[in-house]
Amino acid sequence: MADMQTDEVARYGRWLKRSVGTAFRIGVGSAAGELLWADGNDAAPLASALATCIALPHDGSEGMRRQEADNATAYTCPIKLPAGAGDGWLLALPDRETPPTGIELNDLAETMADVATTLADGSRLNTEMDVLAAELAERYEELHLFYDIDRHLAKRDLGTEVLQDLLRTCAEQLNADVACFVRPAENITVSATNLSKPIHNLDLVLVEMRGDLFRFVSSSRSSVVINGMDDSRRAYIFTDMPYKVLACPVFQGLDMPAMLTLLNHADKPDFSNSDRRLGEVMAHQIANVMHMGEMFAQMRRFTEQMAAALIEAVEAKDPYTRGHSERVHLFSLRLGQALRLRNEELENLHWGSLLHDVGKIGIPDAVLCKPGRLTADEFTFIKVHPERSYEILRHVDRLKGAIDGARHHQEKFDGSGYPHGLRGNDIPLLARIIAVADTYDSITSSRAYRAGSTHEAAVKEMQRVRGTQLDPELLDIFLGLCEDDPALLAKLGIRRETGDL
Repeated sequence: MADMQTDEVARYGRWLKRSVGTAFRIGVGSAAGELLWADGNDAAPLASALATCIALPHDGSEGMRRQEADNATAYTCPIKLPAGAGDGWLLALPDRETPPTGIELNDLAETMADVATTLADGSRLNTEMDVLAAELAERYEELHLFYDIDRHLAKRDLGTEVLQDLLRTCAEQLNADVACFVRPAENITVSATNLSKPIHNLDLVLVEMRGDLFRFVSSSRSSVVINGMDDSRRAYIFTDMPYKVLACPVFQGLDMPAMLTLLNHADKPDFSNSDRRLGEVMAHQIANVMHMGEMFAQMRRFTEQMAAALIEAVEAKDPYTRGHSERVHLFSLRLGQALRLRNEELENLHWGSLLHDVGKIGIPDAVLCKPGRLTADEFTFIKVHPERSYEILRHVDRLKGAIDGARHHQEKFDGSGYPHGLRGNDIPLLARIIAVADTYDSITSSRAYRAGSTHEAAVKEMQRVRGTQLDPELLDIFLGLCEDDPALLAKLGIRRETGDL
């Protein structure tokens, strides 16, 4: 017995001894016959009384009883030993030749009953505390899982990567070997592993999930737990797969298009009701991810359609600039990717480069489509378009991050540009990127008053304005990209001095 348990047994033994005085010798024993505590030096009589007590049949009644042990009278009372050590006995032997009086026996019986009741209450409280601790542990797992889910859902990109992170969290929190999401109608299977030992046929297992197991869960519309290898459902669900299974439906409205499945090797603990609840929580959150992903996709499609309509409106005013926005967008994103911009910055660059000229909607056609050189006043009209782009885009929350790129793409690196005369790195990075792409396409594409120049001519002109109009570092990277991908130039119909397209 541990030291703490020994101390507790001795404490209750001393309590009984103080209560009955010198009339009795006191001991405490276990149901297995071990004398755990005794007062005095000679424990043999108490050990003999304990052995007799264990040997005699007991009807399960509580309270003190009298028995004979080696021609001596002993008094015993069943108890619950402290610290969850099991059943035991209180022992009392008369400690003088004259028999104890009735009052002494009544005091002994009452004290034994009090000690037994206190020990029983302590045992019950310990059991309740153990149950509470287990429930708290389960709640902690749920809270930890909720925290991780919230962390993943805070990301803007709700695609496969976020789903895989959620599955990885699920596998780790529930100590599952495999967590898998399947959506058979769209041929989607996403999984994460937390293997306790290898699963050599994992690909086959993942394929099998999309068959009878999915159909069974879809038909029952409730979670399925299969732990035992002798479970009768194995004959037609997950046939010949020696794994423990927890499968939870993923609902969208009344439909069940997908399923979350957890697998464990047969030698791991069974999936519990707590595991099932956590699995259903995760399935519900995956349904939320799917819903948010679809809403995000709808919002993105709407934004793309709106952007296309704005670009179409600009290009309808000047047919010679048709395709300019898409080409600037393509070149800008290539440069942004080469700079390893974060996803959010690339998203802003995506929209800023597409819509950088949207302010030209407000420029009179006579100025925008003039085939000859512009007058000073006409050029002033042109210089208005970046601010007009800002005024249009600032009303769309989804495009707020793209505004600076569109608003400042006509700034010059030496500070002589417009609309605000920003200089060097004070010009937003996205605007400097768009300026490089815009300059290149403006030189190489045709206008009403001239044919587009060759790539080599564009390089020469851009090198001339290096450090004055364009960021020299970004220019070097962009020209390097063009040299490394001549197929892109050919695809866009940009002429080369060799005559090759």
